[in-house]
Parts: sequence; structure tokens; C-alpha cells
Amino acid sequence: MKFSFSLIFSLAVFATARKCGTPEPSQEHLEASQTFAQGAADVENNRQATEAAPITISVWFHVLRAGTLVSQGNIPDSQITAQLDVMNNDYTSTRFKFTLAGITRTTNPSWFYEYDTGSMRAALRRGDYKTLNLYSQNLTNDNFGYCNFPNKPTASVIQDDGCAIHYDTTPGGSIENYNLGRTATHETGHWLGLYHTFEGGCTGGDYISDTPAIKTPTKGCPAGKNTCTGPSYPGDDPIHNFMDWSYDACMTEFTPGQATRMVQMWKKYRA
Repeated sequence: MKFSFSLIFSLAVFATARKCGTPEPSQEHLEASQTFAQGAADVENNRQATEAAPITISVWFHVLRAGTLVSQGNIPDSQITAQLDVMNNDYTSTRFKFTLAGITRTTNPSWFYEYDTGSMRAALRRGDYKTLNLYSQNLTNDNFGYCNFPNKPTASVIQDDGCAIHYDTTPGGSIENYNLGRTATHETGHWLGLYHTFEGGCTGGDYISDTPAIKTPTKGCPAGKNTCTGPSYPGDDPIHNFMDWSYDACMTEFTPGQATRMVQMWKKYRA
């Protein structure tokens, strides 16, 4: 009964607003971002980030489930391959490409409902620190997903590395306005080192020069949303950016600066 109530409640919340549970970046990570920001506005850096050879990332997709029904988390292979297609399309303007290394399926209600994440990742994680592990679960705290920022790759950091997404955010899922696969795109952005566009509000920002200032996360796809006003903050909020919280259909872009930052973080931590 607890599980059924949790699922119904979470879907009711998810139907109205996106929420990402990725934790705040560490001080070390913030300092790296600040260092990169000092030179990241260079046009040549942006050109190299988007025109150099592609970086192919192997993806292990771990299906956690409470039973064999789709409503119990057992999404079909077709939704998984569709999810990879969405990610590859969304990252076209960057150097990153994704290839499916394999799929695991595990029936374990405790893991599915996120009650023992540590033992789950210790048992299931595959590959090295360059390998993206996606865990499909019924997440708690009303989250759509969360991810680990890249960091110094110690044994414990590697074991815990990866991204969790709510299984119903994959293409064809049942969460209205958030079932086109953009949650995995967004969370993978964190895995590659990007912050939310609204990370530091109007004055802090995300340490990327071509991301327009935005004070609050976006709900829906409101044209003309402008939360940072005045001559220092020209333009509207970047509601179409993959690192905002807009509806899936509203998310369409990374900036050249974000493409550069992901490559910089990749080289510093994962490559």
C-alpha cells in the first residue's frame, strides 16, 4: 500500500512541475568552473568544442522494477532505444554521442523505490568513469532525476557515479509534458559538468558567458519570461535551454559555451 500511494502521489506532482534532485556542486567543482569561465568566452574555443572529433560515450541502462508490468517500472527496450535517440539528437550541437552498451533488468522493490541506492549501484554499475550509467527508477522527493557532477575519480566516486531518472520520463512515459526523454538529456548535462541555468540567480549565473541570466526555474514554456531585468541583463530567460526546468517540448538547445564547458569538464575529470 505504501508503494502504491507513493506512486500515485508522485505522478500527481510530476504532472505539474519538473524537479531535479542533483545536489549542489562541490567547492572544488565551482572553482574549476570559475577557472574555465575566465577563458571560455573565446570564439575559437567554442568552434573547437563543436567542430572537433566526436566523443562517444558508452551507456549502460539499468531498469529497476517492482514487477514485470510497465507500471512497475519494467519499461520495454523500445523506450530505452528511443531515449538514446533523443539524447543523440539533443546533443547534436556538441561533440558528444551516445551508444548503448547494454541493458540490465532487476526486480527489487527496495531499489526501484530508491531505498538502498548505495548497494544498488555497487551491484549494478558497469564500465569506467567515462561510462554513463542510467538508472531508471520511481524516484522519491518528487524528483524527475538527479546526477553526479564529474569529480576527482576515487574508487568511491566511481562506484556512486551515474544518473537516476524517473522511468516515466522516458519517451512514451505517462508523465504529461515530461515524457519526451528530456530528463535524461538534462541530467546527462549535469554528468558532463553543467549547472542549472538559474544556478546563481541573476548575479551568479552558471559560469558560462553565453547563457542569459535567469533568476527562477521555468515551469511550462512561457514566452517572454524575463526574471532578470535592467541594462545588465539583456534578453529574456533561456527557457529553451536543456538545463532549465521547462516542459520537454520546450527544451531545444545547448549554447556554444555549454558545449565548450562539457568538453572542458570531460577532459579534466572523465577522459
